[in-house]
Amino acid sequence: MRKLYLGMLYLAYQLQSDIMTPVRAWAGTWAGTWAGMAANSGKPPMFADHPAMRNLTAVYELVARAGLTHTRPPFGIGSVTVGNREVDVREEAALITPFATLLHFKKDIAAAQPRVLLVAPLSGHFSTLLRATVRTMLPEHDVYITDWHNARDIPLTAGRFGVDEYTDHVIKFLETIGPGAHVLAVCQPCVAVLAATAVMAQGGNPAQPRSMTLMAGPIDTRINPTAVNELAKKRSIGWFERALTASVPLRYPGAFRRVYPGFVQLVAFMSMNIDRHVKAHKELYENLANGEWEKVAVTKAFYDEYFAVLDLTAEFYLETVRLIFQDHALPLGKLEWRGQKVDPCAIRRTMLLTVEGERDDICAVGQTVAAHDLCSKLRPYLKRHQMQAGVGHYGVFSGRRWESQIYPILKNVILSSE
Repeated sequence: MRKLYLGMLYLAYQLQSDIMTPVRAWAGTWAGTWAGMAANSGKPPMFADHPAMRNLTAVYELVARAGLTHTRPPFGIGSVTVGNREVDVREEAALITPFATLLHFKKDIAAAQPRVLLVAPLSGHFSTLLRATVRTMLPEHDVYITDWHNARDIPLTAGRFGVDEYTDHVIKFLETIGPGAHVLAVCQPCVAVLAATAVMAQGGNPAQPRSMTLMAGPIDTRINPTAVNELAKKRSIGWFERALTASVPLRYPGAFRRVYPGFVQLVAFMSMNIDRHVKAHKELYENLANGEWEKVAVTKAFYDEYFAVLDLTAEFYLETVRLIFQDHALPLGKLEWRGQKVDPCAIRRTMLLTVEGERDDICAVGQTVAAHDLCSKLRPYLKRHQMQAGVGHYGVFSGRRWESQIYPILKNVILSSE
C-alpha cells in the first residue's frame, strides 16, 4: 500500500508540476518585466517603482519560483585568475558512464597543477552544489568532479547502481585522471571514497590518490548521532523501501526504474529547518518589494541550487541507509566491495585530511575524524584534522570560512603530498 502511495505521489507531483509550469512561466515573465522597470526607476513607465507595483512584482517572483527543476544548473565558471592573468575555463567530459560524467574544468596554462577529483554527494542534489568549492580551487588546481546523472533519465538497460557501483566509479575516475592525483569527498561520499582508496591500496593500484580529504562525512554515525542518524535507525530497511522508493513514470527514459525521488529528499531536508526556509522567503519578498537587488540575488542563487533535485537509484539509497547508518559497516570492519573486505589499514601512503564543522547538524563533530582511527597504519605526519569553529554543514565547503580558513589547509595538504 505504501509503495503504491509513493508511486501515486510521484505521479501527483508530476501532474501538479505540469499544471503549474505555464503559471510560473507567466509570473516569471511579468516579474522580470516589472523588476527591470523598477531597477531603472525614473524611466517610463514611471509607476514601475511605485510601492504597490514593487509588492506585485515580489508576488510574481515568488509564484515563478514555486517549483523544482530536475535539470542540472550550469556551473557558470567561465574564467578564473591564475597568477596575474585571467584564464578561460571550459568543461570537458573526461569519461562518461550511464550514471555519471567525469567532468574536467580545463584551463590552457603552461604550468602543471595538482590534479584533484572532487567527489560530489549523490543525495538528491546535483554536483553544482559544490560550485563554490570548484571555484575556490580552480586557480591553483586542475579540477575534476563527479557529475552524477539523474536516475529517472537512466534506462533500465544500464543496469543497477548501488554502493559497489558508486565505489567502482570513484576508482575508475581516479584511474582515468592518472597516478598522482588527489581526492576530496564532501558529505555522503566520504565512506565510498575511503573504501575506494583502501581497495586501491589493497590491490597496489598505481592510481591510488596522494592525498584524501574527507569533509563532513558519516564515517561513523554512532558518534554524536544527529536527527538524520536517529531517523535512519528508527525504521527497518523494509520500511524505507516501501515508504520512500517509487518507480519512474513512463514519460522519462528511466521508466520503471526504482528510485528515491529527489523531491522527497528535498522535503526531508527542508523539514529539518523549516522555520529558516520560511524566514528566508519572507525576507526574499521584503527585499524584492524594497528593491534590495543584491540581497535578492544571494537568496535566489541559493534556492536555485537547492530546488534543483535529482532522483537516486533505489538500491543506492537503501544500501547507503543500511550500510552507513544502520549497520555501521565501515567502522565495524564489515564493509565489503565486490565480496572483498574493505581494509582501511592498507592505506599507508595517502595523506589524510578530515574536516568537520562545529555547528553541523547533518554530520556531527566526531563522525568524520573517526577515519583517523580506521587508517591506523598511516604515520602521524600523514594525518591532519580541522574542526572549523562557527560553521554548519554547508559552511565546510562554501562561504567565507571555507575560503579563508579551510581551503588554505587543504591546499597545504595537497602541496605537501606532491
